[in-house]
Amino acid sequence: MPPRSNPSERQRRLGLELRKLRNSAGLSGDRAGALLDADRTRISNIEAGRIDLGHSRLRMLLREYGCPPGAYFECLLEMAADPGTGWWDGHRDVMSRSALDLAALESRCSGIRIHEPLFIPGMLQTQEYAEAVVRATGGNGDPTDRYVEFRLARQHTLTGPDPVPYHAVVHEAALRVHTGGTHTMRRQLLRLIELARLPHVTLQIFPFERGAYAAFSRPFVLFAGPTPELDTVYLEHPLNTVFLGDGEHIDEYGKMFERLSGLAFDPVDPQAAPEAHDNRDSISLIQHIMYAL
Repeated sequence: MPPRSNPSERQRRLGLELRKLRNSAGLSGDRAGALLDADRTRISNIEAGRIDLGHSRLRMLLREYGCPPGAYFECLLEMAADPGTGWWDGHRDVMSRSALDLAALESRCSGIRIHEPLFIPGMLQTQEYAEAVVRATGGNGDPTDRYVEFRLARQHTLTGPDPVPYHAVVHEAALRVHTGGTHTMRRQLLRLIELARLPHVTLQIFPFERGAYAAFSRPFVLFAGPTPELDTVYLEHPLNTVFLGDGEHIDEYGKMFERLSGLAFDPVDPQAAPEAHDNRDSISLIQHIMYAL
């Protein structure tokens, strides 16, 4: 079978991990190829996610690379065996490869931390708001309904029977931009409060009064993997999206998120009664903006 031309994020990530392990072991591509009775080109294709490696050969390679037995070792084997299929397959005719990869990553992560400066995060959007965002960002014509359907289906990760911990820092600007109009925004802000009261959801608002911050114009998502080595940073740009899996970037964005969280208002407390909000916090700001609409 010829090498695939468009590997999935999961396939690319497995290849990246194998490259990191090989480099840590001090093995050249030629030496690694010899372990598989193959050449450097095959190793290059495996590490780019273009070629799969069978379970027994992958296990042997991991041992030769010095990967110790444990959770990380087993997760790499599971990644290789994962067929990569899911509910998102029904949208392959409309959605981009990166959007499908994002849905697959959300389905297998163990936690999500997101910073969003301009829009309400997709996981927290109402249908009306999602429709307005899709129209505003260029989704026109018949596929628009499918884009919205896909976006809402992704929320199952947050609202399904086995939800993942979710922590969002949203800039006040996202609450004040009238995306879809006044009625849509009022319903969206009510939805924010509703979801923020879920025990696995942490929502913080970054207010204008805290001033500018280096990250405030950069949306990003941190996905916790099944082991820390498999954490991922997701960056979305107008022309392309990027999945980062190296430790340096993960540490950098992790520290950035902690700083944003520390500067933002206190999160919505699901146990607190409305009259308990005598100081400015995230829920009082959401309510203030909502009542002013």
